[in-house]
Amino acid sequence: MVLYRLADFDPNYQDSFQGNDIKGLGVYTERSDEKIGTVNDVLVDDEGHFRYLIVDLGFWIFGKKVLLPVGRSRIDYSAGRVYAVGMTRDQAENLPEFNDRLAVDYDYEERVRGVYRNPSSTSTLDTSAALEASTPLETSASLDNSYQTATPATRPATPAVPATPSDSRDTYRYENEPSLFGLNEQDHQTLRLYEERLIANKRRQKTGEVAVGKHVETETARVSVPVERERVVIERTTPDDAGRTVAPGTATFREGEVARVELHEETADIRKEAFVREEVTVQKVVDHDTVQAQEQIRREELDVDTSGLPIEER
Repeated sequence: MVLYRLADFDPNYQDSFQGNDIKGLGVYTERSDEKIGTVNDVLVDDEGHFRYLIVDLGFWIFGKKVLLPVGRSRIDYSAGRVYAVGMTRDQAENLPEFNDRLAVDYDYEERVRGVYRNPSSTSTLDTSAALEASTPLETSASLDNSYQTATPATRPATPAVPATPSDSRDTYRYENEPSLFGLNEQDHQTLRLYEERLIANKRRQKTGEVAVGKHVETETARVSVPVERERVVIERTTPDDAGRTVAPGTATFREGEVARVELHEETADIRKEAFVREEVTVQKVVDHDTVQAQEQIRREELDVDTSGLPIEER
């Protein structure tokens, strides 16, 4: 079966890990808590199932990389560590070297698997620590639609099952060796399905300021005031009896007799007075409106591949 590096199989694999990238995690022994190396990459099959962790043994064996079957690893994202089940640093040194220039074919995998199947026949694995009965196993079984991240679960150990004689280059299946590549049916895995939702909130902010004041404007006003002015009019007339002689003693001649007439006129008396023209009330009112917003949200749905096996959902 062809194996692929994780990024080659799915360039966006990090979106499925919710920020927990297995690459770069330190690899430690379970018993002595001794650092073996660092996870350089992951090999997945053509269905996206994790098969091997590529472990860079680091500065103490410069440049050497080895393969760790996913079933022999325990991933602790909270601690940022991967624990190699039943392995010491010295034993990791004797594992077959992984070379990027060489194809990972059936023959190479058999060399790797042979080390883990037969710890008693080599010095590469600690038989007393191969798989303890209480060894917790956490692994990643699939990615996105074809893989998921399993949570820690404590399970009884699955004995190492060597490849049967019927296994061959054409018939070998990783499921035949659950101790190396999978979890047995006693495992209980919990998947958290996430979804996004819109959270609506309001934020009060100043949008402006209105200043209301007053100023004085000046203009020229005109008003018409009717006035009266008195004048003297002297009118001379000839009486009808003009030229007739009056009786003696009737005519009296008085020297210095003067008639006086008083003359009056009106003048405009203009003054200004102030009065209330109008009142202006300044107040604030609140207008209510509904703002419509939309955003793309994501939701995870569960994909179950039963491979034809019965399954019960509760």
